[in-house]
Amino acid sequence: MTGTYEHSIDAKGRLFIPAKLREELGVTFYLAMGVDACLAIYPQSTWDRFTEKFSSLPMSQSKAMRPLFANAAKCELDSQGRIVVPQKLRKYAGLDKDVVIIGVNDRAEIWSADAWQAQEEEEMTPEKMSACMAALGF
Repeated sequence: MTGTYEHSIDAKGRLFIPAKLREELGVTFYLAMGVDACLAIYPQSTWDRFTEKFSSLPMSQSKAMRPLFANAAKCELDSQGRIVVPQKLRKYAGLDKDVVIIGVNDRAEIWSADAWQAQEEEEMTPEKMSACMAALGF
């Protein structure tokens, strides 16, 4: 998944998912806490791989993942291409009204517009891109 999309969450917590991402996410997908101060949207195939890895962890390690699964939401789009973002997840990611949805390879992420702007300003430098490409072997 790729791209950056700016949208708003309405008063009922609904968020429009861009058509290009809807095609890649499929009919059913999962919304969960992201690694940074964002939310992650996983298509079914990525979620399945994620849960397989989780299932193979010892119980002592899997306990740390409880909040992720307890607060994850299985999503299906409404007739207008929207999902409801649960209040707990909006709070976790600091989502109020203006949000940015970005494609990140095998998932999408939802950021507050302000947080994404700060992240982008910090990360979008020629030096950081060069280091990233070097880490990938390019």
